[in-house]
Amino acid sequence: MKVLNQSKNSVIAEDATLADTFPSRMIGLLKHDSLRKGEGLIITHCNSIHMFFMRFAIDVIFIDKADKVVGLVPNIPPNRLSKIYFSAVKAIEVPVGVIGDSRTGLGDQLVIQ
Repeated sequence: MKVLNQSKNSVIAEDATLADTFPSRMIGLLKHDSLRKGEGLIITHCNSIHMFFMRFAIDVIFIDKADKVVGLVPNIPPNRLSKIYFSAVKAIEVPVGVIGDSRTGLGDQLVIQ
């Protein structure tokens, strides 16, 4: 799947995987050693994340049911918790630096293809 920032005309992920089942959401990126540029994970039914047992830092973008950005967590390291974004329904996990490189900001409209 592709994730685009329509507001900034930029690419967030060219090859994002959907985690939409309980097991896939719970496992998330735990089996990964890293994320390559262009990769990402879209976690449904998600308004916060934990980084316990992760091996690398990531950027996280939280979006609401209209795919608007409601939360940004750049460079969250292993063994941390994000805050809860009560209006979020999905989290998009991407490599560190993607939030800045894509110029993603609160209120931006994302498109998931």
